[in-house]
Amino acid sequence: MDMPKVTQSHRDARRTQILNAAMICFARAGFHRTTMQEIVQQAQLSPGAIYLHFSSKEEIIAALADERHHNEQVVIEEACEGDEIQAALKILAQEFLGKLQTPEERMRRRLGIQIWAEALSNDRLLALMRRGVDEPRKLLAAMIRSAQRREDFPANLDPDALARVMIALFHGFVLQQAWDEQLSVEPYVATIQAVFQALLHQSSPIDPQDQGSRHEPANE
Repeated sequence: MDMPKVTQSHRDARRTQILNAAMICFARAGFHRTTMQEIVQQAQLSPGAIYLHFSSKEEIIAALADERHHNEQVVIEEACEGDEIQAALKILAQEFLGKLQTPEERMRRRLGIQIWAEALSNDRLLALMRRGVDEPRKLLAAMIRSAQRREDFPANLDPDALARVMIALFHGFVLQQAWDEQLSVEPYVATIQAVFQALLHQSSPIDPQDQGSRHEPANE
């Protein structure tokens, strides 16, 4: 008798089931203290079903990181499609910072922090982390350059540097919230929006090198 064929949708559902179970285990106990057996139990699958998709914890970790980066890439691409930088910044704030109000997203981000640490001693994960920063950075920098060409954004700010600052602001808050789960998201979002609103309403911020000369007394 012919065995029923396993559909791609079934394989995808199983893979998602395993990744979700692993994410719960990693967020709860960390990578090193989590065993494959614990992932098997959390997923409520047989060991064979797990190893059919992933041969090791490292493969699961890499898959989780890759999936997260893909989803973030899609969000940034969609936000940057329009010509209105103010609208794009609002979307990005809501999608990345606003969602940190949910327990599910906070759990995912706690996992992300663990991946950051693991990447320091794992070349494969380091490459994934670098890509997870470099690709969004390029998209954000391109959005800023477009706004500068339209004269909607200060022209003397380096787009790549500002993109890195935007990413750093997000990563920094994720880390602080992991240390303090009571940290409120709303004031942070409001502050970031105010900072960028200030930038949007000035065509040429003061050059730090010029500030000293502004306060020098005039020659008599």
